[in-house]
Amino acid sequence: MIAHHKPIIVTGAAGFIGSCMVSRLKKEGYQDIIAVDDFSNELKNKNLEAKAVKKIDRGEFFNWLKDLTQQPQAIFHLGARTDTTEQDTSLLNILNLDYTRRVWEYCTKHQIQLLYASSAATYGGGEHGYSDSHKLIRKYKPLNPYGWSKHNFDMWALDQDIRPPQWAGFKFFNVYGPNEYHKSRMASVIFHAFNQIQTTGSMKLFRSHNSQYKDGHQSRDFISVFDVVDVLLFSFEQKIASGIYNLGSGNARTFLDLTNAVFAALKLKPSILFIDTPLDIRDTYQYFTEADMSKLRSAGYVKSFTNLDDGVTDYVQQYLTNQKYY
Repeated sequence: MIAHHKPIIVTGAAGFIGSCMVSRLKKEGYQDIIAVDDFSNELKNKNLEAKAVKKIDRGEFFNWLKDLTQQPQAIFHLGARTDTTEQDTSLLNILNLDYTRRVWEYCTKHQIQLLYASSAATYGGGEHGYSDSHKLIRKYKPLNPYGWSKHNFDMWALDQDIRPPQWAGFKFFNVYGPNEYHKSRMASVIFHAFNQIQTTGSMKLFRSHNSQYKDGHQSRDFISVFDVVDVLLFSFEQKIASGIYNLGSGNARTFLDLTNAVFAALKLKPSILFIDTPLDIRDTYQYFTEADMSKLRSAGYVKSFTNLDDGVTDYVQQYLTNQKYY
């Protein structure tokens, strides 16, 4: 029997994945949820509307923990500076590396389960593949400061002799789904496609600047946020072996596939234009990502991942069209 009465902490709880995690936990009967975030963004706060949670500002979080009488059963640490174009390494180190270390140290000291968000950005250009084997992790060279901030924490975690009783870091691939209305440039391509098509009738995709890929054939491992929160819940409840895990669908699809799926969901004929990839990201642009999901499968996760076409249809028709939240 799972203890539903002890509190669960979700950091980044007003964000895209964090707010979906809160909803998923509530759906499973976990009522005592503590939401940690920077609550200064009103648009982002809408993700938590109608969800009964206790809110703690991320700046106050560690002081608040000192006075806790009942320790939480788990921390889902999903809060981070998620802008992949952020060049301020000191800011990324404070929010992504140092903050996560403090969460880890707290969980270690109080014997609390920890599940945290890493990123597929840790893989860099993919020249060493996309395996989450601990033996290979030091080979990877991220392409931007955001990726390094996540990668540096993963490596630090593996170096620790004293650890939380059970911990798991998840390298999220390209997550899409409801509750990303606040993310502007960092929102999923589906979100941008939906809005562009509604406004202009067509969708702009980046031209390929790599002779090995045709325009629109750049590929990503797109994963539904519903699959992400299912995996996180499974990992928490089953207490899977500690370590770092990929979290994608295991199946790369092209941006052309994705855009065509959005047009199909809107029952419109595709109209796609190609534009140059912006110079500020051109040199660090990934042309292909695909998660090797064998480790999570061997940990016992058997559920199939949402097919991209089905996931896009559901997201567009059930959420984006009505500006609905999950």
